[in-house]
Amino acid sequence: MIRLSQQISKMSSVKHLVYAVIQFLREQSRVDTYTSDEQESLEVAIQCLETVFQITLDDTHLATPLALEEMFTNNICTNNKLSLHEDPEKAIQLKDEGNNHMKEENYRAAVDCYNQAVQLDPNNAVYYCNRAAAYSKLGKFSEAIKDCEAAISIEPSYSKAHGRMGLALAALNKYEQAITSYQKALDLEPENDTYKSNLKTAQQKLREISSPTGSAFGFDMASLISNPAFVSMAASLMQNPHVQQLMSGMMSDAVGGPAAGVGGLTDLSRLIQAGQQFAQQIQQQNPELVEQLRNHVRSRSFSGSAEEHS
Repeated sequence: MIRLSQQISKMSSVKHLVYAVIQFLREQSRVDTYTSDEQESLEVAIQCLETVFQITLDDTHLATPLALEEMFTNNICTNNKLSLHEDPEKAIQLKDEGNNHMKEENYRAAVDCYNQAVQLDPNNAVYYCNRAAAYSKLGKFSEAIKDCEAAISIEPSYSKAHGRMGLALAALNKYEQAITSYQKALDLEPENDTYKSNLKTAQQKLREISSPTGSAFGFDMASLISNPAFVSMAASLMQNPHVQQLMSGMMSDAVGGPAAGVGGLTDLSRLIQAGQQFAQQIQQQNPELVEQLRNHVRSRSFSGSAEEHS
């Protein structure tokens, strides 16, 4: 008797489902996007279902509260939410593993851990911010900026996200934007010495590149001449006849050449042009060293290498 009752209940559920399917197909048959042949096929499908299950759309007692398409959509959204938030504790463990990798300077492994943490809990700003720090260590500054923006969109008052975005922007020589980020970080955390130092450095860098005598490579000459590799390269360049001729012309101008006025060289544009030519010679002879110098100075200009991770 119980088994028979179960079978009747199951058949009733099936009829509810079939009724929802017939209702869906009927609505689709009225859509103008289908050809006449396709609409005819839908009609045939409806008739087959009505015949097999002995129901019609007149059996309104079989109607469900929600349409078939709406039930399907709601179910998909629910499953997606469950899969994304299925294990928040695991996300915390992955974040901690990533932090340990950061301390060990294993930045790629750290990114992998933070990636998994983000998948398990996409609304946690800390995971994006920590991944931004790992991306910066790998030189992927654009990715770092995107992660900082994601963290800030989740938690606008997250000072560390603003600070780390400033670091990534400064690494791309976007000093004006970096200054804005550092200032926001300081507004949220006024006593943070790291933010104060980085803001001051970014402001100095912006002044340097805005100056007509600023370095062609975006860093100060003092950093160059203190580098032994650069000194060796410069000595080699001075043996180049073209460079010797260039320097000789600069010196003759300085002591009273045709373009000089009282007191020596007065045409600043010629001096800048000569400096640019000299810089081009350096770039052509050893571009790898120039890139190393740029990264060397950039990595030491801003604080943050020893910062704690959340």
